[in-house]
Amino acid sequence: MVGRNWRKSVLIRKPDDVRPSEITSESNYINRRDFIRSGAIAGGSLIAPSALSAVIPDTRLAGLSDVAQSALSTDEAPNSFEDISTYNNFYEFGLGKGDPVIQAENFKPRPWAIEVSGHATKTGTFDFDDFMKPFDLEERIYRMRCVEAWSMVIPWVGISLADVVKHFQPTSKAQYVAFETLEDRDQMPGIRGRSLDWPYREGLTIAEATNPLPILAVGIYGNVIPNQNGAPIRLVVPWKYGFKGIKSIVKIRFMSSRPKTSWNMAIPGEYGFYANVNPTVNHPRWSQARERRIGGSLFASKQETLMFNGYGEHVAHLYKDLNLRRYF
Repeated sequence: MVGRNWRKSVLIRKPDDVRPSEITSESNYINRRDFIRSGAIAGGSLIAPSALSAVIPDTRLAGLSDVAQSALSTDEAPNSFEDISTYNNFYEFGLGKGDPVIQAENFKPRPWAIEVSGHATKTGTFDFDDFMKPFDLEERIYRMRCVEAWSMVIPWVGISLADVVKHFQPTSKAQYVAFETLEDRDQMPGIRGRSLDWPYREGLTIAEATNPLPILAVGIYGNVIPNQNGAPIRLVVPWKYGFKGIKSIVKIRFMSSRPKTSWNMAIPGEYGFYANVNPTVNHPRWSQARERRIGGSLFASKQETLMFNGYGEHVAHLYKDLNLRRYF
């Protein structure tokens, strides 16, 4: 699985378009984090978020400022920027793992609007900048698990989904939160095919959406999120398989009934609504008990898959009365 459709030496941009200041190497990034962490400890306080609303630059790969460090981050070292930005599942830009970085090169994530609807007090269509203004940016390094038995550690920058839900004030009828991706045949060549019923759809229970872990990500490695990773805004749910992380979101809807989700609609026997990482429940075509970290040798030994991807202490209570083998 890991080697399939891999394309080496893929550039995010043409060399003469990339400024050195826009790219953070893995080693420099980790050194910068260590420096910030040591400074915070020496000063006796954590890094505080800006009192001003976050502003997301509309320049590709631009740096993000006023980003707070999250206590929810893993201590594992992140994958390289190249790993994260060139090995992607984003079917709107092609079926191969190396397709999105090429096919999304000319995608335009600005201007952008997000429609909020359903059982909530605050609804409407919001310009992306207005949508982001009430929320503070955080960096969260999460271990992400793909359903195809590979994983990455990604330094996301985003906003708390729980804060977003609270801001729009869902009513008691809201039991689920549904999301939709942009459907643009001109910009997204993958949707001209029939691999899925477009637009891409995903959803969470309201309890999952208000858990502290999920974020709406707008950046990686301290920079604006690349097109192929879901620009300008995508969902990150670290205890679930990767297909739950819907990209390029244009609609959020608060619903009383369970929303239809793309992979569950396409192959319900293989992809459930919950999609919790569970090593005891195999995909019909492969085992989920072990995984391989992207970026390492193809011959490196796999590691044991952790229940809920290692986030059980934060989320296990959400499913205490649910048969996770049946409701996979």
